[in-house]
Amino acid sequence: MADTFGRAALLTGWGRTAPTAATVQRPRTPEEAADLLRAAAEQPTARRRGAIARGLGRSYGDAAQCAGGTVIDCTDLAPGFRLDPGRAEATASAGTGLAELIGRLLPHGRFPPVVPGTRHVTVGGAIGADIHGKNHRAASSFGAHVRALRLLTPDGEHRALSPGSEPDLFWATVGGMGLTGIVTEATFAVEEVETSAMRVDTDRVPDLDAAMALMNAGNGAHPHPYAACWIDLLARGAALGRGVVTRARHARVGELPRAARRDPLAYAPRAAAAAPPLVPPRLLNSYSVRAFNAAYYARAPRRGRGAVRPLASFFHPLDAVRDWNRLYGPHGLVQYQFAVPLGAEEELRRIVADLAAAKAPSFLAVLKRLGAGTPAPLSFPLPGWTLALDLPGDLPGLAPLLLRLDERVLAAGGRLYLAKDSRARPGAVRAMYPRLEEWRAVRARADPDGVLTSDLARRLEL
Repeated sequence: MADTFGRAALLTGWGRTAPTAATVQRPRTPEEAADLLRAAAEQPTARRRGAIARGLGRSYGDAAQCAGGTVIDCTDLAPGFRLDPGRAEATASAGTGLAELIGRLLPHGRFPPVVPGTRHVTVGGAIGADIHGKNHRAASSFGAHVRALRLLTPDGEHRALSPGSEPDLFWATVGGMGLTGIVTEATFAVEEVETSAMRVDTDRVPDLDAAMALMNAGNGAHPHPYAACWIDLLARGAALGRGVVTRARHARVGELPRAARRDPLAYAPRAAAAAPPLVPPRLLNSYSVRAFNAAYYARAPRRGRGAVRPLASFFHPLDAVRDWNRLYGPHGLVQYQFAVPLGAEEELRRIVADLAAAKAPSFLAVLKRLGAGTPAPLSFPLPGWTLALDLPGDLPGLAPLLLRLDERVLAAGGRLYLAKDSRARPGAVRAMYPRLEEWRAVRARADPDGVLTSDLARRLEL
């Protein structure tokens, strides 16, 4: 049974900024989750603070917080997993983490169609944020592979949705940040793989133009469906945007070292270290990050071909350090991720130049080429480029710097990623997502009393 009274908790996103208090409930069945939604709906309108679902808490900002309301922890919700190899699809409960999902799929020679930069994301979160990965140009986002889902709406109804059944609500839920209902289960396509390793090509590139040219090569399909570029945002002048491009595909059995061929699908990722619980402020500053960036760039091969690497080290290198977000100190971090369309490359260069001029100390800045999006009104990716970077939350001048970048992104026809946002203004988001009113109309039909809400939704007036 779910704890009727729940527990009071102070919650943040992965960025550890803007904590707010809520009552956290952890249902174990869809029926218990429905009871919690009904209880939230029955509160007097004047005192209602609403409810929102939460998975593993890896949204960087306030998407899974609900100040004064109810946060429904879905990690124990209706656990279950089914694989249909003949249809190349899997069904999993919304609370299933990608780490568990990968562990269940690999022994059968299957892999999720899309994975983000961490394996600590639930299936429900993957749908709500319509996550994307290094293969977006070839495979689009997670929502493109969802064939059906079950959605619990505040009226207690459990709806079966698919792209062909209630498509408006289905696509409003994909990328809808949990504001149309609670996803309890989903069926999605899976990819066939031979091994739990990746075959990786690495190129050290001298500037941003070289990085984009290399990532633009080909059509996003074989032999490099996965591609990303780490960028040194402190490099300036002729070295502006210098970086390390990695392109990869899933390795075949015959490409593994001989010893690994005995168990080609072995998968046992571990966190090798943990960040210290107390980190002094400003440990990550322009000096320490400049030194790290220079060393990382110098260590990368100029032109490495065919390296065989474990899945975990290619897709999720930061997961090797438990609680790595603590490295940013007590003020946390802000992740800024934006996308601009094809044709806006010059604006992307200006943004990188602005960040370099501001000496923004980001040791983790990643550029990806994006492909076709989905029909979801609030889905983030669009055909073009996306740059994600982490910055210390107490960086002097951070707020005005990011507001200036917002204006550049908007002028270029781009947008911010809601799953990473913790500080944008509602007017900017309205302009960046031109189908917002269409999404609001669908949400209003699914939740006419506005029971589902979050700190993000209130802040951005969604």
